[in-house]
Amino acid sequence: MKTLDAAMLWTPDGWRADAGFDVDDHGHIAAVRAAEPTASASWIVPGIANLHSHAFQRAMAGMAERQTNPEDSFWTWRETMYRFAARFTPEILQAVAAQLYVEMLEAGYTTVCEFHYLHHAPDGRPYDDPAAMSRALIAAAREAGIRLTLLPVLYMTGGFDGRALGERQRRFGHDVDAYLRLIDLLCEEAGPTLHVGCALHSLRAVPVDAMRAVLNALPPAMPVHIHIAEQIGEVQDSLALRNARPVEWLLGNAAVDAHWTLVHATHLTAAEVRGIAASGATVAICPTTEANLGDGLFPLRDYLDADGRWGIGSDSHISVSPVEELRWLEYGQRLSTRHRNIAVRTGSPSVGETLLRDVAHSARASTGHAIGTFATGEFADAVVLDTDAPQLFGLTSDDAVDRWIFSGNRTLVRDVYVGGRRVVEGGHHVQRATIAARYRAAMAKLMAE
Repeated sequence: MKTLDAAMLWTPDGWRADAGFDVDDHGHIAAVRAAEPTASASWIVPGIANLHSHAFQRAMAGMAERQTNPEDSFWTWRETMYRFAARFTPEILQAVAAQLYVEMLEAGYTTVCEFHYLHHAPDGRPYDDPAAMSRALIAAAREAGIRLTLLPVLYMTGGFDGRALGERQRRFGHDVDAYLRLIDLLCEEAGPTLHVGCALHSLRAVPVDAMRAVLNALPPAMPVHIHIAEQIGEVQDSLALRNARPVEWLLGNAAVDAHWTLVHATHLTAAEVRGIAASGATVAICPTTEANLGDGLFPLRDYLDADGRWGIGSDSHISVSPVEELRWLEYGQRLSTRHRNIAVRTGSPSVGETLLRDVAHSARASTGHAIGTFATGEFADAVVLDTDAPQLFGLTSDDAVDRWIFSGNRTLVRDVYVGGRRVVEGGHHVQRATIAARYRAAMAKLMAE
């Protein structure tokens, strides 16, 4: 039995003074109890769940910022991404993902949902092990020590009209039977730090009959994630070919519930906002990627008013910082409304605490892991703030979370624990140098192509 003490422990009910928890041999919180403050006067918050990740895209961060078309958009960016994706092997993917996961842990993410569609060789042929690319991600997560929800993606068509996948999409594709076999293979690997879910790439990429067949075959309560309503063009195509908006169609044709995570859901009507909230599904909002791609702004205030559940993701990883995602989620609303302090709820006037409380409450349902709120029986995934940093001098329980999120870009994380095991110490991952060296070698191979 390990013990993790805190001078101040943050829970969704607020800060608790002189508290800590006992961690059993399996990494679960055995009990939250009163404790003497440690010599370091640790202020501890729950680890953050990253609800949406495409790990391979970290290697191309900053490489799509030159205009290739006067009408540059998500759709032109996607062509650049496809060319980059074609260079990946399982070995390169593992090296890139391990580096990304180190960066996530150092920033305060302790769980990642990997929305994984880079399945096959570049020519579309399966590897001898059809799970080779998935296993590369599992190995990377285990090496870094991050908790993983692996979401193999079903990707079958190139549009709502059912067109075949393009040449650069071939390595993403499965038929339904092969996809379900992949899920079965990966479920054999599941354990305390690995949960397996299902990802439907999008309504445009999964035909109706295939979606229904997969959903009917999934184990009960398996998480289901889907890209939806990210772009206006997607909404227009859905209206033209299905006579319904994407979220409208999904809510009317699938049993969307608390096991579902709708990624982006940027372009919503008032009825769709209320419908998602009433379903119990989580929306994975990815503010830095949505800004980078010109997607638009999620209607956060209306969604909060509907008591909707949401979390954050770093998606394309042009930023790997939960603080920046949360900060820019709020700032986008301020720019849109020309008001301040938007993300608050009744009884929760602090923007930072409201944001942290909401991502804590969505973590378990979206990831499938028992995490998020420091409740007894959950995993002991914890972030220790760097109270020696100048930005946090003199912090109090009234301002600590707000100052962590809104005081700039220095990482204010000192230590990180996953299942009670310390993986970041003094701001540095314990395997940082080894993993970074392999990442540099992988990048050299990618850039030489």
